[in-house]
Amino acid sequence: MPFDALWPLAVYMTLAVGLVAAVLAVSHVLGERHSERATGDPFESGVVPVHRARFRIHAQFYVVAVLFVIFDIEAVYIVTWAVIARDGGWAPFIEILIFIVVLIAALAYLWRVGALEWGPRRRTRALRSAAPGRMRESRRVAEAV
Repeated sequence: MPFDALWPLAVYMTLAVGLVAAVLAVSHVLGERHSERATGDPFESGVVPVHRARFRIHAQFYVVAVLFVIFDIEAVYIVTWAVIARDGGWAPFIEILIFIVVLIAALAYLWRVGALEWGPRRRTRALRSAAPGRMRESRRVAEAV
């Protein structure tokens, strides 16, 4: 490639690096230099933290976040499908029908296993009917103690 084609790129890169260096230099010269009690403490939106930032978060929050991402991505696919649906004939309709049926099946499964429940865990009817003897024994032990 001849130099005549590359000189605009070189000028642009030089100006960009020079601008970044100038902003950093001006910030260093004009920036405040003070040290108070809360200077090094992290804060968000001007609010001083009340507790430590390192605390355990229940896994249910992560499960809901992952479910949100999964079911939010479906909107991208459905919007993309809506753009091309008219040009494809019946094939896109059948494909989106299969896609939606799979999503509904996944939602039903998640609902069934309790991934969408936020309240205290309830004992299922199957657990209560499967082990009535164990429940009586645990009550006797609890009463004895």
